[in-house]
Amino acid sequence: MCLTGVDYFSTLGYQPAIAAAAAGALAPVATLILVAVTLFGALPVYKRVARESPNGEGSIAMLEKLLPKWKGKLFVLALLGFAATSFIITMTLSAADASAHLIENPFAPTWLHGQEVAVTLVFLLLLAIVFLRGFHEAIGIAVALVAAFLTLNLVVVITAAAEISANPVLVENWWTTLTTQHSNPLAMIAVALLVFPRLALGLSGFETGVVVMPQIKGAVEDTPDRPQGRILGAQKLLTSAALIMSGFLIASSFVTTLLVPAAEFEEGGEASGRALAFLAHKYLGEGFGTLYDVSTIAILWFAGASAMTGLLNLVPRYLPRYGMAPAWSRAVRPMVLVFTAVAAAVTIAFKADVEAQSGAYATGVLVLITSASVAVALSARRRSQHRASFGFGVISLILIWTTITNLWNRPDGAGIAALFILGILVVSFASRARRALELRATTITLDDEALTFVAARHSGQISLIAHEPERLSAAAYRRKFDHACSVSHLNATDTPLFIEVIVDDSSEFETHLHVRGITRHGFHILQVHSSNVPNTIAAVMLHIRDITGVMPHVYFRWTEGDPLVNLFKFLIIGEGEIAPVTREVLREAEPDVSQRPWVHVG
Repeated sequence: MCLTGVDYFSTLGYQPAIAAAAAGALAPVATLILVAVTLFGALPVYKRVARESPNGEGSIAMLEKLLPKWKGKLFVLALLGFAATSFIITMTLSAADASAHLIENPFAPTWLHGQEVAVTLVFLLLLAIVFLRGFHEAIGIAVALVAAFLTLNLVVVITAAAEISANPVLVENWWTTLTTQHSNPLAMIAVALLVFPRLALGLSGFETGVVVMPQIKGAVEDTPDRPQGRILGAQKLLTSAALIMSGFLIASSFVTTLLVPAAEFEEGGEASGRALAFLAHKYLGEGFGTLYDVSTIAILWFAGASAMTGLLNLVPRYLPRYGMAPAWSRAVRPMVLVFTAVAAAVTIAFKADVEAQSGAYATGVLVLITSASVAVALSARRRSQHRASFGFGVISLILIWTTITNLWNRPDGAGIAALFILGILVVSFASRARRALELRATTITLDDEALTFVAARHSGQISLIAHEPERLSAAAYRRKFDHACSVSHLNATDTPLFIEVIVDDSSEFETHLHVRGITRHGFHILQVHSSNVPNTIAAVMLHIRDITGVMPHVYFRWTEGDPLVNLFKFLIIGEGEIAPVTREVLREAEPDVSQRPWVHVG
């Protein structure tokens, strides 16, 4: 909870000030709406995400299942772009706000003023060093920081509440201002709803909460298919964090709105981006205020740990499996360096300006939560859970409206997300094209019938004839056999095996290959379902070589059509120029020509 909380709870460092700047005297009402959306919208959605996606893939995995093949892959890549936006901006915005708290402290040296970018880059570098040392160190730091930060915030809120209790006129003045600006409760709610998208930063942390689920130990009776203990643990994590944060959001918004002069919330004011810190210095002295600043700086700096954890869990789960990232992207340290470099570039581009990054942050958070709500609504509908589907549908509509409003008012967030999405798509497809000649089979198994077919030819030559699975007539098999005999050393008395590859989902990159032996029209056939044809044939041939010690031969006909078109077909639908690509895959997989299976084309 603390690891996700360094992101979620750390927003107390700037959320009250943002709420007051956006809504003025109406900030407590707008915050109540934010809390309502948190407890009755985001929390139920992500508790269901935890139940249906318990292995750390989060809501993105649910949408991937609901939208299969290339449509689903492209949608997931787009969501990964928004997730990257959310997580990277979490790192840069939090580090930038930590820099602001440091520089604005009265005891900070004057030479730090104007060095926001340099200080932010140092914070990002220190964060990377922590993750390069190891994940467990990050968890230990998170627990200490969250405990200290929440304790100090509780002291500040209680002290501020006591000040308000001793001066009831503050409440009267606030209520007078509120009712003067807004004539009736409906008007208040309407205006609060309009400014709500700007407060959406207070919804961060939920996606990370389900992404880190593999770190939860769970129960002894948990199984990989149904880790009930882990699911319950994740739901407790989400509920605890939401309740704690909701209490602090309401209390902090109320006390800061009543005790901080409105002018101080404006850009350049002493409470801009640091309302609770302003109260800590004013009512508890510079010593305690400095202690509060140190705690806030530390947790804001380390909020990037939550984001880094999310990135390190998401990217290796999707991109390498899609063939859209190099193998080293599964390793922690190289990815930490990549994400840190991107965060540094974003910091320099935004000049470490917190307000300038808040729109992009809200966009990423809202898109992820909205996609999660849509995923659980669709899942409930598929399971014929009509009441749940209706409820989650209503939540989805609210979040969709919020997201659209945020994009309309702050399009910079969409622009940044678009850059991330474009970058992911370009790099991903370039990587997939570069890795196109890999074997791409995670494991290979032959059923008993297939093993019998192969064993029957163990003593002699093992010949395979590639055949299209759409042509199942006896004449089609006979024509293919006759053609292979006419262009090779095969003769009519030989008994070759036919090999048929059925492409189910060409968007998958790595697959398990289960080879079935079947008999059709008197011909023995090895049939396998896969995501592509040439790589699969090459992988099966190498597997047969390894289990029999006999070098297999495969026979193809040349593919008709434009070579460039066929190349594109291979990259997208797993077919195309099958014969030469099979040979190239074998050449890449087996450098020793004497150990390489034979490819014949006629």
